[in-house]
Amino acid sequence: MHASKCLVTGCAGFVGGHLCEKLLAMGHTVAGVDNFFSGHRRNMASFADHPGFRFYETCVTRTDELAKILAGDVPVRVCFHLAAVVSVAWSMDHPDRTMEVNHRASQRLHALCREQNLSTFVFAGSAAEYGETGQAAIKEEAAGPGTVQLSPYGRAKYLTTSLVEQSGYGASLRCFNIYGPRQDPASPYSGVISRFCMQALAGEPVTIFGDGGQTRDFIHVADVVRAYLLAAGLDDSADPPGTPLHGAFNVGRGESTSILELASIIAELAGSRSEPRFFPPRPGDIRHSLADAGKLAAATGFKPVTAMRPGLADTVAWMRVGAAGQS
Repeated sequence: MHASKCLVTGCAGFVGGHLCEKLLAMGHTVAGVDNFFSGHRRNMASFADHPGFRFYETCVTRTDELAKILAGDVPVRVCFHLAAVVSVAWSMDHPDRTMEVNHRASQRLHALCREQNLSTFVFAGSAAEYGETGQAAIKEEAAGPGTVQLSPYGRAKYLTTSLVEQSGYGASLRCFNIYGPRQDPASPYSGVISRFCMQALAGEPVTIFGDGGQTRDFIHVADVVRAYLLAAGLDDSADPPGTPLHGAFNVGRGESTSILELASIIAELAGSRSEPRFFPPRPGDIRHSLADAGKLAAATGFKPVTAMRPGLADTVAWMRVGAAGQS
């Protein structure tokens, strides 16, 4: 495959770090952008000194700086835009800042990429764009002008996905609940799996907001990284290979797991006797979320390969060693 120069915003984030690592291993060069609002340098530890990687510490709201990075000595060919306010809870308290970062800055970057003739722009959409659908499995068309998102985070993501769809340039991946090694367990806004792992390994009660009957579609970060590569036309296993996607695509396993069931599996894998401790539901949280990822499968042949239990075992094992040393 011909090597490309890629821009990855949010390169110090959970998913962004894994994506950079994979791109560099494939022989691509990477310009990474992050301001460490929620990312960490430790997520770049495996590739920070790689000769094909260059890091820029700046915010995606700085359009002037992004324009210079895109032009560069060697122009960027592919943009993976993952930088964002990532917390639903934080967005509820800071709606204006969330809209500026997650939508308006994304809108400007999308325009820049189009003006500079990048081959594609791949945006990190979200399952939060759907709100409460009441559907058994959510298809992409479930999010529309009349959809009521439950948080500023979901609304901002929806507006940017709509922009990408309507422009005919680029793709938005509506990832459901991503988990795996290097997800920050210490953050108050961390994913439920990393938080449960940390609590179970410490022998502490497992914190559940609501009654635990709420369900989620969990997908391992390695599968998500492959979805990003497919969306950009950078995965040779695609059929046909090398064809960037256009539009919105769900990324999930298509399997539903309750929060109580999740807590039980993690406690077992951690060898813990941790019991659930229940708290009131958080504003903006969705009751049920399950992906219909048939559109992505039809377009690329994508199929998640990491089953839930092995993926959780992988995450618990990393948390036991990696998180303890904050690596």
